[in-house]
Amino acid sequence: MTDQKYKEISVGEFTKAAEVYETDKGGVYKMCKKDYPDVLAELEKEPFTDLLDCGCGPAPMITLLHEKYPEKHYTGIDLTPKMIEVAKAKNMEGVELVVGDCENLPFAPESFDVVICSQSFHHYPNVQDFFDSVYRVLRPGGRLILRDMTMNSAGVRWFCNHIEIPIFNLFGKGDVRIYGKEDVDLLCNKAGLVMELFEKRGFCRLHCVARKPIKNTH
Repeated sequence: MTDQKYKEISVGEFTKAAEVYETDKGGVYKMCKKDYPDVLAELEKEPFTDLLDCGCGPAPMITLLHEKYPEKHYTGIDLTPKMIEVAKAKNMEGVELVVGDCENLPFAPESFDVVICSQSFHHYPNVQDFFDSVYRVLRPGGRLILRDMTMNSAGVRWFCNHIEIPIFNLFGKGDVRIYGKEDVDLLCNKAGLVMELFEKRGFCRLHCVARKPIKNTH
């Protein structure tokens, strides 16, 4: 399948999901709520002012953060216009919401203290481009906080990536690949990010923190 086809399938899938994503009718997407406490706990470890949520959907995580820390600046980006439309309807002050591609983030270099990405990057056909783009928009010392699906077993991941995901794609699911620790570490290294934490938490949950190093000027 072409990169563009993956993205078209994802947009189709999440256009249908946008209106019900945060409701009791959200189906499998209700599971995403389990990621929010871990992301919040990670964010609370260090101060930040500017945050970018990649694959923000209808901005449930930004909504929670905006309620808790209304003085900070939040930006959300999502490939699906309907998701951004639903997010904008919340009328959150100080929040910028953008339709765009996370593989080519349309923001100035060193714009954010932290980038979060929850249950999104397994949809990206050019995932290295995403990590490269995150490095560019992070300020030195800034963090990338990732949540996604994973399995510890390379064999199980192979089965999911080569058997299950192609079948799901036939039914309108825009998944591309799930990743293990070695995969994510390599993606970070190639982008110039340093992976500080990688854990499998709960039911097949990847929890990762990577940092953009502070350049030594001496």
